[in-house]
Amino acid sequence: MVASTLAGLLIAGVATLMIQPTYESETKLFVALQNSATVTELQQGNVFTQARVQSYVKTVNTPAVLQPVVDSLGLEVTPEVLSNKITATSDVNTVLISISVTDESPIQAAAIAQAVGNSLIQAVDELEKPSAGGSSPVKLSIITPAMAPAGPSSPNVRLNLILGLLAGIAAGVALAVLRSVLDTRIRGEADLRRVTTAALLGGVSFDSDAVKKPLLTQTATQSPRAESFRQLRTNLQFAHVGHDSKTVLITSSVPGEGKSTTALNLAIAMAQAGQTVALVDADLRRPMIAEYLGLERNAGLTTALIGRADIVDLLQPWGSEQLYVLASGQIPPNPSELLGSEKMKQLISRLEGTFDAVIIDAPPLLPVTDAAVLAQQVGGVVVVVGTQKVRTTDLEKSLAALEMVQADVLGVVLNRLPTKGPDAYAYSYYSYGNTTSGAQTMKPIDPDSQAAPDDDEGRFAEEILHGETREPTRIRSGLGRQPQ
Repeated sequence: MVASTLAGLLIAGVATLMIQPTYESETKLFVALQNSATVTELQQGNVFTQARVQSYVKTVNTPAVLQPVVDSLGLEVTPEVLSNKITATSDVNTVLISISVTDESPIQAAAIAQAVGNSLIQAVDELEKPSAGGSSPVKLSIITPAMAPAGPSSPNVRLNLILGLLAGIAAGVALAVLRSVLDTRIRGEADLRRVTTAALLGGVSFDSDAVKKPLLTQTATQSPRAESFRQLRTNLQFAHVGHDSKTVLITSSVPGEGKSTTALNLAIAMAQAGQTVALVDADLRRPMIAEYLGLERNAGLTTALIGRADIVDLLQPWGSEQLYVLASGQIPPNPSELLGSEKMKQLISRLEGTFDAVIIDAPPLLPVTDAAVLAQQVGGVVVVVGTQKVRTTDLEKSLAALEMVQADVLGVVLNRLPTKGPDAYAYSYYSYGNTTSGAQTMKPIDPDSQAAPDDDEGRFAEEILHGETREPTRIRSGLGRQPQ
């Protein structure tokens, strides 16, 4: 509305400057009867003149009046063109005639108005003369001579600006209403509540740096982005407290809402809290986890599901905490069948038996059925909602698809929230990274460094990447090997 109002003022101002100024000059004439002596004659003459005045007004714009004006002033226009500049009026029940002339020159406007008044007097005198001879019974007299105006009559700067202001406000209101009616994109919690009553587990504000640095370990420890994932981790623990299953499926309605980065950073936040976490990339259409973490992608989930390798040899540790990643593996032609198979169910069961938490990154719900199929085999589902990305109809369809398979929706996460405004998601936290108090801030984990050289899990990561089969770690021994 503010932008539209300013635009209206600007347009009105520019239009006013572009309009050629015009000046208006006016003269007034009085119509009377001559040789009226008695009161009765005066009354009758007054009625007569009032009836004739309208005819005289019409006569002003005729060639009989305007041609002498053109000739006397030497104007290079025709009477028809000149008539467009002249307006003649008369008030009701009066014998006064007003003649106004507009022109680009104030002096010429006054000259034309005065000439038209004189020409009308002569024309009426000729028209009203009796055919038998004698003088005209009607006499016109100029009572207000035409004067050159001091300022232009048009454009009216104040009026134009007021009209521009009102038009801008009206256009702004109309656009705001039209936008709210037609725009069905989810922008915040208020829009979310029109679709679902599911718990809001957390919100992640939009961060332009997240495009180049998507990982939680690449941001400051006490930054709002880091705090948002810690808050999500805490809220998810409460939402998942009554479930026997340790597996949480992360999905969204459409691509581009940030489900993969949410699943990845949630897993990192859990691992930083001291939990052993398995992160599974089950997006077999467009896997991104291995690319974000710089891990080997060709050996992973699909490799285990088709029986080419055991899950023990496919888990890749990442970072200095107990975070293990099962990449997607090679993209298969039948992702839905693999994810809904009995082997997938057994794989999830084995991971739950060893890890404190299992996070699965699944494909979006609307383009494919993979997430809906996989949702039946996990303990709970978290739906990531990318604000200003997904529409209410898309989210309704996604939740309906999960409800159809009787999935347990733990809640939703609002992603890409604005940092300011009514839809912003605020965080209240204390910063412990103040160096003036003597405290030390934790340095973010370098995603390129998997672990210290003397760390057993770091050596295990190197062995996996080089195809070695040593298995000394607690996680490997916990998973165990199936009999050949």
